[in-house]
Amino acid sequence: MKQDTRPAQSVSQYISQFPSKTQARLRAIRRILFQEVPGLEEGISYRMPAYRLGGILVYFAAFKNHIGFYPGSGCVAQHRHALVGFRFAKGSIQFPHDRPLPVDLIRQLVVYRAEELRKKEKDKKGSRKAP
Repeated sequence: MKQDTRPAQSVSQYISQFPSKTQARLRAIRRILFQEVPGLEEGISYRMPAYRLGGILVYFAAFKNHIGFYPGSGCVAQHRHALVGFRFAKGSIQFPHDRPLPVDLIRQLVVYRAEELRKKEKDKKGSRKAP
């Protein structure tokens, strides 16, 4: 039987296509997002789970050896000191499957990113006001 190669239409469907241990890690990240940032919009973008709070809060994606977490370049730069021991680039971090999921770090990143988006929205609204 040929495996379905169509892109996932929902985050639940995306998560369901991975082995159970990976599913548990993905569900944990999803749970953190909703615990830390009420009112998030969830969807699929670029074939991976995407979370919006006005703008994009984060994306994440499962790979063979890690979970890619994409909170944006400002967030990664701000938390660079806390990322020692992880592979990371301008706007992405890799959480290897052979290590425990860094729940506290993920919480910090998500809260920071939400604050970043809220400030951006507030600044945008402030600049629209008439003098």
